[in-house]
Formats: sequence, C-alpha cells, structure tokens
Amino acid sequence: MSIGKRLLLIFIVLVLCVGCDQTTKFAAESYLPDYGILSFLGGTVRLQLAHNHGAFLRLGASLPNVWRNGLLSFGVGMMLLMLLSYAALSKSATRPELLAFALLLGGGVSNLADRLMYNGYVIDFMNVGIGSLRTGIFNVADIAVMVGIILLIANGSNDRNKSVESA
Repeated sequence: MSIGKRLLLIFIVLVLCVGCDQTTKFAAESYLPDYGILSFLGGTVRLQLAHNHGAFLRLGASLPNVWRNGLLSFGVGMMLLMLLSYAALSKSATRPELLAFALLLGGGVSNLADRLMYNGYVIDFMNVGIGSLRTGIFNVADIAVMVGIILLIANGSNDRNKSVESA
C-alpha cells in the first residue's frame, strides 16, 4: 500500500475516533453531573462521570503531578509520534495492522487531547459488568485502543498459524 493510502486510512480512522470520543465526552460532561449514575440493561451498563488523572485503570494517578503529566502527556505524545511514523512508513504492515495502528493512534490522540485541555485528566464515563464484577470506568478512546490491540494480537496469531502450516 502506498504511503498516501496509508496516511489516508490513518487520517480517516483518526478523525472518526477523535470525533466520536470527544463528542461522547462532551455529552457526558454536560449531562451526567445532573443525573449521577445512569443504569441500563439491569445495571449491566452504567454511565457515570469520572475524571481520570492516571492511565489505564488509574495507573500512575498517585504520582506527583510533574511526573504524571510528563509521562502521560509528553511520553504518550512521543510514543504516538513514533507509532504514526512507523504506520506511515512501514511497507510490510498489513491492512489489519494499519487499521490497528490507526485505532491506537485515534484513541491515544483523543485521550492526550483531554490531558492537554483539562489540566492532566481524561474524561471517562462508561462502566459495564454484572453485579460486583465490573470493568473500570472508560471512554470511547479506550475502546478504540482495546480494539486496536485485539486486532494486532489476532493478526499476529494468524501470521503464526500460517507460518506453522507452511513449515
């Protein structure tokens, strides 16, 4: 795939991810404080506003502000630039891998935008589970990142299966 097509795919996925994530975060920030926790499907899905100063599952939230903001803003920004460079320039990346990289970029960029706009925190608002077995509170960007990771793992296992079959 040419670099132009790779960049177009990355751009489209990035715009869709960031647009959907920021729109849902705006709605959550605007409406959820008035309702507290909204529960759907017998409590399986809950919407509740949370300001996450850490990373995944609040990891690093207790670090001093300077370290936390440095790692989660500058560090993540540098990783996203490296991922974008690799995705744009890698001639060996398959289409599923490029889609996965674009989803990782979209989710990462949107959460990074939150950190920069909201003084170091990310807006989270979704929680799913049954009874006391629940996920942490997350957002649409987190879903994009998880789908990207799943695609990379699935693509990697497909590549291993093909190499075993051809041996």
